[in-house]
Amino acid sequence: MTASDIHRRIDAVWRIESAKIIARLARMLRDVGLAEEFAQDALVAALESWPASGIPDNPGAWLMATAKHRAIDRLRRNKLLERKHTQLGYEMELQQNSQPELDAAIDDDVGDDLLRLIFTACHPLLSTEARLALTLRLLGGLTTEEIARACLVPEPTIAQRIVRAKRTLAEARIPFEVPRGDELGARLASVLEVIYLIFNEGYSATAGDDWMRPALCHDALRLGRILAELAVNEPEVHGLVALMEIQASRANARVGPNGEPILLLDQNRARWDQLLIRRGLAALERATALDGALGPYALQAAIAACHARAHTAEQTDWPRIAALYDALAQLMPSPIVELNRAVALAMAFGPAAGLELVDTLTSEVSLKNYHLLPSVRGDLLLKLGRFDEARSEFERAAGLTRNTRERDFLLGRTAACAQGPESATP
Repeated sequence: MTASDIHRRIDAVWRIESAKIIARLARMLRDVGLAEEFAQDALVAALESWPASGIPDNPGAWLMATAKHRAIDRLRRNKLLERKHTQLGYEMELQQNSQPELDAAIDDDVGDDLLRLIFTACHPLLSTEARLALTLRLLGGLTTEEIARACLVPEPTIAQRIVRAKRTLAEARIPFEVPRGDELGARLASVLEVIYLIFNEGYSATAGDDWMRPALCHDALRLGRILAELAVNEPEVHGLVALMEIQASRANARVGPNGEPILLLDQNRARWDQLLIRRGLAALERATALDGALGPYALQAAIAACHARAHTAEQTDWPRIAALYDALAQLMPSPIVELNRAVALAMAFGPAAGLELVDTLTSEVSLKNYHLLPSVRGDLLLKLGRFDEARSEFERAAGLTRNTRERDFLLGRTAACAQGPESATP
């Protein structure tokens, strides 16, 4: 095996194991920043030794044991061992054993530690941008460069967000624990929000040259699945996983051969991933079984399930989708929910019904720069034969979006409107 092959293997192992290692160290040290530092030390040690010695039989345990040893050494050098002695006594025994059992370096309660790490990284004390960056770093195993590329911001900006986030958590003495009682709901909402933000950026990139960033979808799905295994009795966790699984099933059909967007109704449903659909429907069943009154994520998953169950676009149960959006609007009122509800009403009861609702949103301040508002309005005007108005809306939408692929698509619709009724049909 070449050195480059070993480095790729190390990278793959790190992506899988880093969150568990950081979570375990954070429980020991009660400091997420120090935990990541020692985990990174173990990664550097692997990069230095594995090309010569070969990859261990249990690379995760090797990294865990090395990280713990480095943490203990640092604490001793800094004369902090006495203060940490109670917490780290069994780690000292591990260090003093000349041939430790590496398998024992992974403790039984790794699931609890991961759950604590998720709630810490997504603490509401941090800004949404900081939570997103810290979660991708600690739980996604991404480098600062990779996070910067994913978020489309300069690398120093991401580095500053991560440093400040860790400093904020340390200075505020945020406990490394899963919240209890009423606080759990608020903190869980923050966790789910961050995971879904990551997924959405992968599913429909806000800017850049690609309409989708599948790697971000995969990261979000992995985090959601981990959380679902750790918080088995939380219906909205399963609801979010169901939503992401079903939406991710369309990935292969959402982009054309040249990277152009393909809208839902125009997609070849034979290309939808049936395994992901089955997983999503199963997660939705778990959410429903736990709580008959579906929460916001489970309701959105139920909407996605309506599409997944329809073999063709024509077979979609649009009246049920409209009813589900009604329920979602009652539970989580927002202009964006109303815009989506307008699309469902248009499909179920005709474009005029949808346009009537959309027109009530045109003065909504929060949607002033939201490109999908004129895009949806243009589509409804187009279906009503109002081509000049539709062209104007598509032009406005193209001017608002920061995604190159989406802009080209909208400009294509603009040009088609100018050519007459037949050409304007997408």
